[in-house]
Amino acid sequence: MPKIQRSDVPEELLRHLLDRVQERHISLDDLHQVIYWIGTNPTVPFGPWYKRFQGVTICGHGSLVKTFLTPQQTATGTEVQ
Repeated sequence: MPKIQRSDVPEELLRHLLDRVQERHISLDDLHQVIYWIGTNPTVPFGPWYKRFQGVTICGHGSLVKTFLTPQQTATGTEVQ
């Protein structure tokens, strides 16, 4: 099982993630929860996955975080605990 990639993330993907944070009004508190979780070096599935937090859901594929969703949006893939 891969770990979340925290360095050498493609610039286009970083821009996409920042756009989603702004567009979906993701709060700093929500981002802090995500950053803390990523800092625990969690393992994630090789394919599509998602992790729910109180105010945001992060979605990824393998080692990369791919987008942020609001709680009203539907995530697909394997839920990570």
